[in-house]
Amino acid sequence: MPVLLLGPIVVTFVGAMVGLLYVGIDRILVARMQSRVGPPVVQPFRDVSKLMMKETIVPGGALRWLFQFSPIMCVMGSAVLLLYIPLFGQTALFEGSGDAILIIYLLTIPSLALVAGGFASSSPYASVGAQREMVIMIGYEFPLSVTIVSLAWRITQVTEANAFSLATMGQYPIWDLVGPLGFVGAGLLLLALIAVTPGELGRIPFDIAEAETELAGGMLVEYSGRNLALFYLGNAIRGFAVLSLFIALFFPYGIGAAVGFTSTAAVVVADGLFFLLKIFLVMFVAVAVVRSAMARFKINQASVFYLMAVTLVSLAGLLLLWTDMMIW
Repeated sequence: MPVLLLGPIVVTFVGAMVGLLYVGIDRILVARMQSRVGPPVVQPFRDVSKLMMKETIVPGGALRWLFQFSPIMCVMGSAVLLLYIPLFGQTALFEGSGDAILIIYLLTIPSLALVAGGFASSSPYASVGAQREMVIMIGYEFPLSVTIVSLAWRITQVTEANAFSLATMGQYPIWDLVGPLGFVGAGLLLLALIAVTPGELGRIPFDIAEAETELAGGMLVEYSGRNLALFYLGNAIRGFAVLSLFIALFFPYGIGAAVGFTSTAAVVVADGLFFLLKIFLVMFVAVAVVRSAMARFKINQASVFYLMAVTLVSLAGLLLLWTDMMIW
């Protein structure tokens, strides 16, 4: 009972702290790659604390209850994600109560909270941003689903355990199950997930729903004070959750036992630090490098990119996994 009560609070707090830290690191990395100084690492923490002290303004004409509830739904939806994803090399807190299919559904909640808040604000800028967010979300959900289903299908060929469980995926990493063709197929699925990640997080070049130069902040244009801080915090937690899901799907390896540690505490610490390193590397490749190298897509370009290019890549990965299984 204490675990069920305190566990989610601890996991949410740790997820928020690590999420904000990685936002700060990401901003510094992008600034350096663009020959800028950039803000300090702790700037996201300062932003949240400052916003918490600011006045919260509800615009006239807004649907007040939905406008106020949307930031809470964003934080809650992001926090619930962390309860079903393995963190720091350990099993998920609610392992056995949900699997990857549930996670796919939960991933939509923070985005839907942003959409609901945008529509509820009565701002034309926010409404356009909300419409764009829905289009992008429809685009990246399909290749994400194909990627997860492909991995689970391959695992069903070697075990009768729940293949959609992230714990099972951790026991049977895709790279250990395939031959040469399957390795290429898994690489294509990995590439598809790398493409989905910045869209899922609303980062450049898929920050079309925010687009400060066009929509003055998009869905969040009317938000201020604590409500804006909650959205900021929710997005940081979701970022940590998405990167952790990336690790759970493709790189669920630990390092403590591999290097010969015999103490349980030493293995836990080593695996936790290794997990943070993997998160950093994924963030650098899938978020920071892409942000620094590309400009914002148009909404039609983003939609075609996900529904055509990334979907075809993920389906090609599935086909190669099937061909590899038939041969090997």
